[in-house]
Amino acid sequence: MAMLKVENLSIKYGSIEAVKNVSFEVNEGEVVTLIGANGAGKTSILRTISGLVRPTEGTISYLGNEIHKTPARKIVAEGLAQVPEGRHVFAGLTVMENLEMGAFLHTNKEENAALLKKVFQRFPRLEERKNQDAATLSEQQMLAMGRALMSRPKLLLLDEPSMGLAPIFIQEIFDIIEDIKAQGTTVLLIEQNANKALSIADRGYVLETGKVVLSGTGEELLASDEVRKAYLGG
Repeated sequence: MAMLKVENLSIKYGSIEAVKNVSFEVNEGEVVTLIGANGAGKTSILRTISGLVRPTEGTISYLGNEIHKTPARKIVAEGLAQVPEGRHVFAGLTVMENLEMGAFLHTNKEENAALLKKVFQRFPRLEERKNQDAATLSEQQMLAMGRALMSRPKLLLLDEPSMGLAPIFIQEIFDIIEDIKAQGTTVLLIEQNANKALSIADRGYVLETGKVVLSGTGEELLASDEVRKAYLGG
């Protein structure tokens, strides 16, 4: 059984149809990526999975239960967390306070402390800057990912994690995604850097103007002439 199953999903904003009859699955333990140009509907899909947008048509099932009508706060409580495009850290709060906000649903202090230790091991710069205002932090992407991990996700949704990063940090982010998978967390990844995304993905789906036009393993899509010409500069 798929951990996440999206079936015939359509999303409209007024008269504009952003997503048209999209279906895909994410199995436990996988990294699955959605790639496509700006405006292809990728972020709309993630926001709908997270409960922030209601679909016009279609269903979304997570761990066997339909969630497309479930409030976002309850979806987070079931182990699904999103790192949004643009980071969206809490300005005016410290790095430490932002991380603690990620664990607000969990009241076991010992477990939270153990998880915080793991986050600091994965992102040592966050520990170095734990008392700094999050708004002034240059590593906001790492903070947003660390905050999401503090919620103990079974499924992590990543929206453009490499956006705006220098090349050295892009590689670090993708290394971290692979490490997150190795530790047992399933990942659904949206990423414009198609080469990097497909290189670490078990499977991928290509979206154009709100529709899935191609799917396959990461290796198959990397080797596809259509994908190479459109997204990899081939």
